[in-house]
Amino acid sequence: MVGDHGGVTIVPASQVGPAPDGAEIGAGRFKAVCLQVLDEVAATRRPVTITKRGRPVARLVPVDPPAPPFGALAGTVGEYGDLVAPVDDEWDALR
Repeated sequence: MVGDHGGVTIVPASQVGPAPDGAEIGAGRFKAVCLQVLDEVAATRRPVTITKRGRPVARLVPVDPPAPPFGALAGTVGEYGDLVAPVDDEWDALR
């Protein structure tokens, strides 16, 4: 079962393998230096696998930077002429 919980994706331990670059840290050590590891992952953009008794249990990966809000909808709005001009069709409500 995989779940996304507010920016944190939970993946079962059976689906977690070692990080591609081989960076691993034991859970006890990770607990002691968690903030340093977070900063390192953010700076280097390389994932770190957290192990417990030599088995991978979690992977810490960097998040993608957010898209800039300005220009995100560029090219998605169409032009439909004069939107406030009267409509030539007879409406049922006016009959």
